[in-house]
Amino acid sequence: MGKQVTVVAAAIIGVDGRVLAARRAYPSRSAGMWEFPGGKVEPGETDHQALIRECHEELSVIVEPGKRLGTDIVLGGGSAVLRVWLATISAGTPQLVDHTELRWLAHDELCTVNWLPADAPLVTQLRSHLSQ
Repeated sequence: MGKQVTVVAAAIIGVDGRVLAARRAYPSRSAGMWEFPGGKVEPGETDHQALIRECHEELSVIVEPGKRLGTDIVLGGGSAVLRVWLATISAGTPQLVDHTELRWLAHDELCTVNWLPADAPLVTQLRSHLSQ
């Protein structure tokens, strides 16, 4: 088996406490489902560097990573792990680049979208964090 891939994602918290959710455009099996934006860590990158790069590529924003949300989530039968961080936007306004829709969801709206199976367990932890 090859080296395990690390995927990072950002639970971006807006100034009003809402969370940015992004609806996937592809691949077909997950198109239309919602996710925390992010992507693969490239060789030589730290998780935070990848998170900043991915959010810039996918949303045209600069994010400031904060506290880690939850623990590693195993993907693809163990071929990858997902790591999610809380983040805030330090520059820019989210743009539709890789997604079909973006929504800012309040604490009580987080369960109103169809999250990707990998992201869904983190929604509960995120709701708990936001209610503190």
